[in-house]
Amino acid sequence: MAIIGIDLGTTNTLASVWKNGTYELIPNSLGSYLTPSVVGVNDKGEILTGQTAKEQLGFRPEQTVSSFKRYMGTEKTWRLGEKNFSPQELSALVLTQIREDASRYLGEPVEEAVISVPAYFNDMQRQATRMAGRLAGLKVERLVNEPSAAALAYRMNLPGPGETLKTEELLPEEDQTFLVFDFGGGTLDISIVDAFDNVIEIVAVAGDNHLGGDDINQALAERFLAEKHLDEGNLTKEERASLLRESERLKRLLSSEEKGNMEVVIGGEIRQMELDQKGLLEVAAPVLESIGLPLSRAMTDSGYGWGDIDGIIMVGGSGKMPVVQNYLHFLSGKKPVCRIDPDVAVAAGAGIYAGMKERAGELRDMLLTDICPFTLGTEVTQEDRSAPSVMAPVIERNSTLPVSRMARYTTANPFQSHCTVRVLQGEHRLAEQNLCLGELDVEVPVGQDPGHREAIDVRYTYDINGILEIDVTVASTGKTTSRVIINKNIKMAEEELRLRREALQKLKISPRDQEINRVVLARGDRLFEENTGEVRQYVSRFMEEFTTALGTQNGRTIQEARERTTELFDIIENSPKKSVKLRLDKYLYDEWRRNQ
Repeated sequence: MAIIGIDLGTTNTLASVWKNGTYELIPNSLGSYLTPSVVGVNDKGEILTGQTAKEQLGFRPEQTVSSFKRYMGTEKTWRLGEKNFSPQELSALVLTQIREDASRYLGEPVEEAVISVPAYFNDMQRQATRMAGRLAGLKVERLVNEPSAAALAYRMNLPGPGETLKTEELLPEEDQTFLVFDFGGGTLDISIVDAFDNVIEIVAVAGDNHLGGDDINQALAERFLAEKHLDEGNLTKEERASLLRESERLKRLLSSEEKGNMEVVIGGEIRQMELDQKGLLEVAAPVLESIGLPLSRAMTDSGYGWGDIDGIIMVGGSGKMPVVQNYLHFLSGKKPVCRIDPDVAVAAGAGIYAGMKERAGELRDMLLTDICPFTLGTEVTQEDRSAPSVMAPVIERNSTLPVSRMARYTTANPFQSHCTVRVLQGEHRLAEQNLCLGELDVEVPVGQDPGHREAIDVRYTYDINGILEIDVTVASTGKTTSRVIINKNIKMAEEELRLRREALQKLKISPRDQEINRVVLARGDRLFEENTGEVRQYVSRFMEEFTTALGTQNGRTIQEARERTTELFDIIENSPKKSVKLRLDKYLYDEWRRNQ
């Protein structure tokens, strides 16, 4: 059975597979490679995922959830229908759709996947991602850092879907160092990568799990509200959802156009805002400034200067934005590279990595090394007992995986009979400011001399899959106590896992065999909510006509009606509000003339 690679993204999720000597992106039931990472529930209590759920987000925001990847590994929940969902359960519903689409496309069951995660995800977030895969019925032995996957895709010099590579687009085969800038909807990852022979070695990583294109959407929304002297607190949920969606549309438009316009209906009145590239730069400036800190950390940790970097690879949908690319060009003096569509680069690499795991012949000699993104250490008491305890690093961040390191400590008090080794993850000097991954209690011999201090050797062993093993050896006796650390908030017994997976499977999942039609209906519902007056009447009329076509159960009739309805909805959505009716009238008149 094939192993697939999955890019579980904040905004979109997509998958690929290693096939016939190259990676192949897997389309969903709508024919798109991108499946929105959105989950909702409709008025029948059925669970919606992907594009259908995204369409519902605008007119039923209280029953739809997006951007939940930002909360992976936390205890946050969302109420949908009669049930509360954790971030990993919502992710599992999206992954289930991906698994089903992949099984349908490949013609065989898909039971195993390599899933990408932001390089800066901590242990809790990585375990939550692995759990989401298991809840979706997938065996997840390997996680791959997103920038590492993108670096692998670029290094292989393989064409994407329908592409023919030009010589100038190929990365040179000699040794090189490049920076992977992965800027998605909700996370930022920066990696410094050395590539030589068949080896891709990650040298340093840094990032921010709460910085992405969503923040620019929010900044645009705030600019709109300020310009129109509106208070966000007075907006309805539907108006806020519409405002954010229009902000995202304007952001995307300004990725290819010099000027753009956004329109939002608030309080029954059409409000408009025009923005150019200069205005977008002003709006995005705080977000761009926030990029500086992780970028500086990655460069410092690598020991390289800009002169040592051969190129900058852009990854993630937000990496397409000219303001982001120009900012990096300004800082580095190097023009960023976007040979592979930033939206699919990580998925492409995850598919290649899945092929490496399958030991595909073409990839047998490839080696991808990864690093520990956070420092792992032990809590120790300071000589001044009144002072707070601190973290003593054992494995420093950016250590190549797998890695094993040992440090010696002594007991803090006379006549001490046991000690507790607290395992920490993070970069703060004070222990309490870091993430505690677990504890290990160890008995030690009680000394007869008040000045006696027992020594213990603490060894941390950390592998590429995020499994941390702790060995504590008492120096005087040689007795070793060991424990494998897996976050207590994520780890669950097999029986509990089985019950939670069964609960998800029992949910009323909206059937996906006709999803292409349900997307049109959901889009119509959203447009009806967003518009007023005659345009709303038009939407209602088009919906009735399409529903009538669906009732015929005739494939050709439904296809023709779907194409027509989609064209009409495109006119409504993409035209200035004041000219929508005129353009609809022209379309319908031209249609009438053709049928005479």
